[in-house]
Amino acid sequence: MASNYSSDLKLELMTTGENAGTWGDKTNTNLNLIQQAIAGYEAVALSNGGTVTLVMSDAALSNARNMVIKFTGTLTGASAVHIPNSIEKFYIFDCSAVTGVTNLTIKTVSGTGFTVGEAKIVAAYADGTNLNEIALNTIGGTIGTAQIDNDAITNAKIADDAIQAAQISDNAVVTAGILDANVTTAKIAADAVTTAKIADDAVGADQLANTAVTAGTYTAATITVDAQGRLTAASSGSAGGGGFEPKTFTNSSGTLTSNANGSFFGIYAAGGGGGGAGSGPDTTSGGGGGSGFYGYIGHPFTHPFSQPFTIGSGGSGGARFSSSSAGGATSLANVFNFNGGNGANRGQPGSVPGQSGNTGTSGNPSAISISSPFRFVINNAGQPGGGGSPGSTTGQTGGGGAIYVFENTGA
Repeated sequence: MASNYSSDLKLELMTTGENAGTWGDKTNTNLNLIQQAIAGYEAVALSNGGTVTLVMSDAALSNARNMVIKFTGTLTGASAVHIPNSIEKFYIFDCSAVTGVTNLTIKTVSGTGFTVGEAKIVAAYADGTNLNEIALNTIGGTIGTAQIDNDAITNAKIADDAIQAAQISDNAVVTAGILDANVTTAKIAADAVTTAKIADDAVGADQLANTAVTAGTYTAATITVDAQGRLTAASSGSAGGGGFEPKTFTNSSGTLTSNANGSFFGIYAAGGGGGGAGSGPDTTSGGGGGSGFYGYIGHPFTHPFSQPFTIGSGGSGGARFSSSSAGGATSLANVFNFNGGNGANRGQPGSVPGQSGNTGTSGNPSAISISSPFRFVINNAGQPGGGGSPGSTTGQTGGGGAIYVFENTGA
């Protein structure tokens, strides 16, 4: 009776009493075939753009029976390897020597298979109909999560520049993971630094951007400050608290003109004092004259300022038995008018001293009356004339008025 052959490895299956004298040789052949299936290796050259069909011969060494088959060649177009139908077997395909490996498809002659990816070594098994790539494919270079032990990947196993943004979880980078002095300007988003991120006293002069203001010293400066408190403009000018220049006028008339950098007058002024009355009969003294109005007025102005002024004269004293004259008004046109003191009644028993002058400010209500202990007194300005002594013929002349000006010169 003739021998049969196994369906998968094509081993010779001998019947009882067959192959007398050659049974040992045939058994050795079967063992060689089993060895080829378990540990066999063979290199197979591929056909670029064509198909290579592997064979499985009965009771003879064949390339389709090998466990490991190494393919070689360069593929620029679709190419294929076919293994025989109707066998069940495990394979390892080594494609590491193939250029253009993604053009290669391995399948059974009549069934399906798979196209080789970037993996250089792949494992597969034939199920009698189709060729199936093994999903884990650890031999081919694709290692799944289940195959990696916890804490198994070390720094040496990670290629340079291999970790990208997609591999870093949100909020995964902590302070300890950032090297000192390694956060550069390019790594900080616009408007990303808030007030809370700036330490107290951390912003110094070097961290402040330059403005349009030129560094220097400004006299009586005009300045502009923005909403953030920054000085954005500055120029020397008439603004600010410059020095005050005193001016004194005791003449009867003249013109007050401003300094080029001036902006404010502080004015003390007095009307002329009233004259004293002459003495009366016997032991009666003449009445004293009234004081001229003495006050202060503040007057801001814009240069040029030029206005005439008049200094009130003191009232003349009265002759014996005669009343005296009132003092003259002191005025600065369009600014103030301070009246002089009244004259006194002629000397007689019960005579009445002259009355003090009134403000007469000509529409400028900012005049302030200053009482006698606090006045600047120069040349008896605005002082009343005394009445004539008993037996004297005339009273005293009142003190003339005066203007004392303190001008902000901007210097």
